Parts: sequence; structure tokens; C-alpha cells
Amino acid sequence: MHAASSPGRYTRLLGNLEDATSLDAAVDAADPLASRLMSQPRIRSLIRGDTTGIPLHTILTDGPFGAWWSAVFLDLFDDDASRRSSQRLVALGVVAAVPTALSGWATWSGKDRPLKRVGILHAGANAAATAVYIASWRARSRGNHRLGVRLARAGAILLLVSGFLGGHLSSGRHASGQRALHG
Repeated sequence: MHAASSPGRYTRLLGNLEDATSLDAAVDAADPLASRLMSQPRIRSLIRGDTTGIPLHTILTDGPFGAWWSAVFLDLFDDDASRRSSQRLVALGVVAAVPTALSGWATWSGKDRPLKRVGILHAGANAAATAVYIASWRARSRGNHRLGVRLARAGAILLLVSGFLGGHLSSGRHASGQRALHG
């Protein structure tokens, strides 16, 4: 019989984030508006994905994520067409981030407090990534492609962090519970 393995670093980190009561003020500030979004039956049905079987936020994340990662890929090529396309993809990702954030915020309203704490950090990482991509677009549009590329790569790192947090949120599982099983 094998002994139960201890939780990994990632699980411990997520458990600590779920338990971080210092995030409660942000949760309490965001919760009433997000809950109001979900109080409308048609909006709630759309956000939950009652028709498609897939929550709207899960679908919409492909927009900014795909556009921004495609831009990072095109940045590997040093020709004018790739530069123009990359700049356009960065802009598309910024525009697509708005409905994605709104749908995520509405979905977040249905989570319990530990997952809402993680969601606050997920939203913060997404907001930071969006701000970095806006700065990337501005640099590119002003002719400073190199700076735009560096900013996009920094934004991609933020997207990875956010994606891990978002994956945890969408799983609906609690890391703090898993940690307690092994503790």
C-alpha cells in the first residue's frame, strides 16, 4: 500500500490563496455588482451556457488568449507583414478582453468565498496582462516594435499565471481541502 503523497507546491499555493482573508475586502467590493449581473434570468442562462453546455466565459477566453499568443508567435518573424498582423492581433485581444472579463466576473459571482479570493487574483492578472498589451499596442503603433514585442512577452507570462488560476476556478475544486487531506 502506498502512502498518500503530499500536495505539490501549486496545490499548496492555491490553498494559501483560497485562505487569504486579506483578499476579502476586494471580494466584498466586487460581489454586489457581479451578483447584479447574474440576477437577470436571460443573462444568467447565457453566462452559464445553458444553451451550449459550455459557460460563456470558457468560450470567450479563446479570443484574447488566441489573439495575444498569435501575436507573440508572429513576433518571431521580422518582416513588415508579420509586424502589422501582430499589432492588429494585440488590438483584437484588447477588444476581446472586455466581454471576456464581464462574463468571467458574472461567473465569479456564483463561486464560494475561497474560490472568489482566487478569482480576484485571476482578474488582477488579466487586468495587468491587458494593460501590458495596451502598452504593447501603443509602442508598436508609435514605431517602437521592439518594445512592443518585449511587452507582449511580459503580457504572455501574466496570461500563463492567469490561466492557471482560471483553470483552478473552472475546476470548482478546492486546493485547501486537498491540502488538509495530506496535512
